[in-house]
Amino acid sequence: MVINIYAMSFKGIFTPKNPQKYAGKDVNRIVWRSNWERKYMEHLDNHKHVLAWASESCIIPYQCPFRKHKMRRYFPDFIVKYRAKDGKIKIMMIEIKPENQSVKPEKKFNINGKPSKTYIREWAIWRNNTAKWEAAKQFCEKRNIEFKVLTEYDLGIAKRTA
Repeated sequence: MVINIYAMSFKGIFTPKNPQKYAGKDVNRIVWRSNWERKYMEHLDNHKHVLAWASESCIIPYQCPFRKHKMRRYFPDFIVKYRAKDGKIKIMMIEIKPENQSVKPEKKFNINGKPSKTYIREWAIWRNNTAKWEAAKQFCEKRNIEFKVLTEYDLGIAKRTA
């Protein structure tokens, strides 16, 4: 698998072609934090079945997995109101992450047989993400909202190899 290391490395302001669809606070200050997010904003802005969308407009409290008494705030990437194929109007919360941050990493060991620093870092990122996403799923279930994590494969940025 080859991933462009620059794909997740920028930040900027998105200017929608259909500003009436943007439901966030300020249509002139829509921040994208990766090229993947920018690409998805373009999709939301132009898709005929997307009725409204917002970026980082919702705050979900979650418990820090490393400091059990510490509450943190999670800002999911997008909230989207859309017309589904069956004609019903639905709402979805979307997070965009590289697949390697959305699946439990394989254990990697150093020459001393201890978990490698890379593995520990990958595990900490994954564990923090799962804590956020569990809180988001609970939040969404109470409000009849679907929650999805989209990866580079879902966005068509990368293709799976056999």
